[in-house]
Amino acid sequence: MEKPVKLGLIGKNISYSFSKKHFEDKFKKLMLTAYTYDLFDLQQIDEVSGLLKDDTVRGFNVTIPYKEQIIPFLDELSDEAGKIGAVNTVKVFADGRKKGFNTDAFGFEKTLLAHRKEHHTSALILGDGGAAKAVKYVLDKHHIAHQTISRKSDLNFENLTPEVVRGHTLIIQTTPVGTFPNVEDCLLFPFEGLSEQHLIIDLIYNPNYTKFIKNAAEKGAKTVNGYYMLEQQAEKAWEIWNLD
Repeated sequence: MEKPVKLGLIGKNISYSFSKKHFEDKFKKLMLTAYTYDLFDLQQIDEVSGLLKDDTVRGFNVTIPYKEQIIPFLDELSDEAGKIGAVNTVKVFADGRKKGFNTDAFGFEKTLLAHRKEHHTSALILGDGGAAKAVKYVLDKHHIAHQTISRKSDLNFENLTPEVVRGHTLIIQTTPVGTFPNVEDCLLFPFEGLSEQHLIIDLIYNPNYTKFIKNAAEKGAKTVNGYYMLEQQAEKAWEIWNLD
């Protein structure tokens, strides 16, 4: 009998995740009967220690709020994950070494390049967690100026004005606000500053259309959700897990 191969996702309150179905469909298609993909809902990051002791675990994805907190539990980081300072994919090698990667940057870059126009030269990043770090890395790579809006930054959700929004035609929403099941929640944001020149990328994929996206679309902005990014980063994670 084949040795079981366990993959999964660690996060907090992650029943909404698409990852389990995505990978289980892949295992069926590839007839990988020994493979499983589980949701490991951790109340705190220390609980990951038990998972790391299981020698059938070959790797896992990492989501909110552990993309930065996972780093001390790993033996090494890819160059990209090191530069970004956040990890969303972990590979466990046969010798037990645990290496962190960031495939969010890959997925976000694919999304950005599919929709960006020449006039999208200045961005606002809403939020400052692990996903925001991957977004910053990609924007820097493409020489797109950016400012962060978060509770802790000088420019925050309380003092952000329509004028500032008008001057930044690329808006990336990286917070979990509005994720299923809290679909009526929405960030405080001056939507009246948006126009048809704006591109809004909301990294949430469940629901398809967050309150934030709906409000932005009403102002004529082009809107994109996080589904394509998610698919792309999941495929990249699969590639990493299968490299020797």
